[in-house]
Amino acid sequence: MSVAKETIEHVKRWEGLRLEAYPDPGSKDGTPWSIGYGHTSDRFMTVHKGLKITEAQAEAALEHDLGEAEDILRRLVKVPLTDGQRAALTSFVFNIGEGQFAGSTLLRKLNAGDHDAVPDQLARWVYNDGKKMTGLVNRRAAEIGLWSKGSFVSSRTVEAAVPPLVEKLVTPEVLTAAGGALAGLTGTLQGDGPVSFALAALIVMAGAWVLFRLIRRAS
Repeated sequence: MSVAKETIEHVKRWEGLRLEAYPDPGSKDGTPWSIGYGHTSDRFMTVHKGLKITEAQAEAALEHDLGEAEDILRRLVKVPLTDGQRAALTSFVFNIGEGQFAGSTLLRKLNAGDHDAVPDQLARWVYNDGKKMTGLVNRRAAEIGLWSKGSFVSSRTVEAAVPPLVEKLVTPEVLTAAGGALAGLTGTLQGDGPVSFALAALIVMAGAWVLFRLIRRAS
């Protein structure tokens, strides 16, 4: 089974391309050496100091590596996935490796049928050596976008986007309307008796209606 083009392009955005072998910056002896889109030595291609490859070879290695990540998903994930969900998890497994994925809470919850837990679990994998990494925050946001709707929401150089509905809810017009309703409600609740409570209920309903209309207009 060939890897979907969208999955390949998604991972390329994060890995970057290097056509000459480079050492692991966190290792004392430089191992493992990597090349292309983060490929390390295996039966497909052995990577060593001084190795140089073409872009076509790098793409072939990436497709091979992503194919292996998809094989891991087929073995470990026991529930159905949409194309977007599979693409998100392929990117995730490619990044963290089979061992960490196999022992993850994300996989346990997913296999229990809790698909809704996956975005939150993805968002937890943003640390490297105990430090929160902006690059990983954005990468996970992009994977969450793929999981949720198959859309691109971030890249190595573009910050994670504010969800469209949230952006609409924080416009000055909406905030003004909400603030006016809240002020009216606060003043009304200072009174006593059934009339005050009835007025408060009306203000709440009116505020909800205004908010609904503003969101409809912004969409």
